[in-house]
Amino acid sequence: MQLGRLEMCSERDGDVHAIDLRGELDLRNADDVERELTRVEATDVRSIILDLSGLTFVDSTGIRLVLQAQQRSQRDGNRLVLLRATANVQRVFAMTGIEDMLAFAD
Repeated sequence: MQLGRLEMCSERDGDVHAIDLRGELDLRNADDVERELTRVEATDVRSIILDLSGLTFVDSTGIRLVLQAQQRSQRDGNRLVLLRATANVQRVFAMTGIEDMLAFAD
């Protein structure tokens, strides 16, 4: 599905559910991504992959969304796996001081 300047692909494969984001994660579409994350978190999957590698932009709303998803995951068995964003977006995470708080897969 395409949400403004963001494309989101969400699919389950066995015990893993991947949510792939491409484009701009911001105020216009963060609620849609949040709803999808919440829906997936309510399922019985063992791992939720949030793939940020296709993001070209993130605003404070998107940063808050990722932080809150990470916090929920820590309370719920650490099912969330974050895939690193593009260099420009990763720089935003670093500049805001939250990059080390996020559990990026290497």
